[in-house]
Amino acid sequence: MAGIILLAASCSNESELTVSNEKETAPVKVRVSDFSMSMGDISPEGKQTRAAQDVADYNDVKAITLAFYAGSTEVYKVNQIKTDPTTYTTFGEFSCNLPIGTYTMVVIGRGYWDGDEFTLTSSTSAGYTSERPRETFSATQNVTVTSTVPLDLNVTLNRIIAQLHVVSTDGRSAGVSKIKTTYSGGSKCFNPTTGFATDNDGFWQTNSPSTAVGSTINVYSNVFLTTDEQTMDITIDALDADDNVLFTKVVTDVPLKLNRKTTLRGSIFTASASAAAFQLETEWLDGNTVNF
Repeated sequence: MAGIILLAASCSNESELTVSNEKETAPVKVRVSDFSMSMGDISPEGKQTRAAQDVADYNDVKAITLAFYAGSTEVYKVNQIKTDPTTYTTFGEFSCNLPIGTYTMVVIGRGYWDGDEFTLTSSTSAGYTSERPRETFSATQNVTVTSTVPLDLNVTLNRIIAQLHVVSTDGRSAGVSKIKTTYSGGSKCFNPTTGFATDNDGFWQTNSPSTAVGSTINVYSNVFLTTDEQTMDITIDALDADDNVLFTKVVTDVPLKLNRKTTLRGSIFTASASAAAFQLETEWLDGNTVNF
């Protein structure tokens, strides 16, 4: 499983927020250090790599959120954005002081682009309120502060999204400017503790293909599932510049799995092509390919 190992050591003033009350506090430092993951399961190249790497070197995690909750009360929360050096001194290092007590620590690592809107409101509720969810890693851990001695913590973050890869076998028509992908289930919101979606309402997102007219396209999107494996219908719409639908394909019963990639491969820009017949490959380690 993909993961991030967090290590808490002595206190520093890195991204520090001190909770003000009359209780004694203890310094807590959380450091995102080794970033160990299985890249092959979800990467487009299909390569399988389980070597550890530093989080600062993994380009697809551009934001890290750390929070502590006492029951339903948020005691501490901070965001680091990799492209914004004002949010950190060393990307992946956090420090705070916590009063003696018991907390739930939540850590979220995620992709980040301009315009993304992400919210974390509790140890059981988080999600993207902007159009598309990004690659997301999450973990929660119970933390007990019993004295003013600096606290050491260890936690592993797991990738909690399923990825969909849409590949056309025909060339993009001149009038097509966008590809709209609609999920009939799953969500953009998730429970950080379980890693599962908090609803099954589905959603849609659009992508603007970068390939030239006449070339095939590749479109990626991510979804949070309600269970480790979930089957749903996927609708692919080819849109013009004014969002008018030019071509539509519906692929039914598409299998998706957490930390895996499912590939849909078929004709998109041909009105007469059918999505009713397709083949399914069920090798989870390398992902699924559905030909339509």
